[in-house]
Amino acid sequence: MNRNRITRKKVVVAVEDLQMVYRVGKVEVPALRGVDFTVQEGEFVAVMGPSGCGKSTLLHLVGGLLRPTAGRVLIDGIDISSVSDVKRTEVRRLKMGFVFQSYNLLSTLTAKDNIELAKQIQGPGHHEEGSALEILQLLGLKEKMGHTPSELSGGEQQRVAIARAVISRPSILLADEPTGSLDSDNSRMVLDMLQGLNEMYGQTIVIITHDAEAALTADRTIEMRDGRILNRGKNVLYAMEEKHS
Repeated sequence: MNRNRITRKKVVVAVEDLQMVYRVGKVEVPALRGVDFTVQEGEFVAVMGPSGCGKSTLLHLVGGLLRPTAGRVLIDGIDISSVSDVKRTEVRRLKMGFVFQSYNLLSTLTAKDNIELAKQIQGPGHHEEGSALEILQLLGLKEKMGHTPSELSGGEQQRVAIARAVISRPSILLADEPTGSLDSDNSRMVLDMLQGLNEMYGQTIVIITHDAEAALTADRTIEMRDGRILNRGKNVLYAMEEKHS
């Protein structure tokens, strides 16, 4: 763990009384039932719970991909649940990177080109942008940069997806079951990479997972069930600071 991060107290994600109800015909299906939590800059947080507990819905709301039925999501103090679609898109583009269980790589492009295309789409406005070659080297994929997705293993494809998400150094990385379709060896490799990004760059990371081993990689685990938070966990980094202060 990077002890240099324990002095950072800025809240970059704040979720306040978040509620989400899906309507199926005339039936209302509650997915979130009043969720509250915060994430501080540089934290690595895992949201854990069984399938259907609302954790993926929560990530999509935090990422501005959905609007809540009620409550607020603040990203760096901006309430993305109430701003215009244009502003919400801008916040996503400038501040967030996304990693999903399905890698969503373009099959006709090489690993390097998939990453470079993402950088072009994200456009200007980021700080400390890296090159595709640099990020591929960091993630141990330099020798694979000319390969298309069909020529890569599942673990390698997920690592390219992570590289694509972090190429422009977003302040917040959101990952939905990033190891869900991987075997144990590749899962461990992906988790080690996320932890390395968190420690090397102070990257704020929120992952959704049902895997206890994946959750143990994080500084703190938020437990969910039936659309509610059971336990917000304690950030071990700040716990160390309190112990030694």
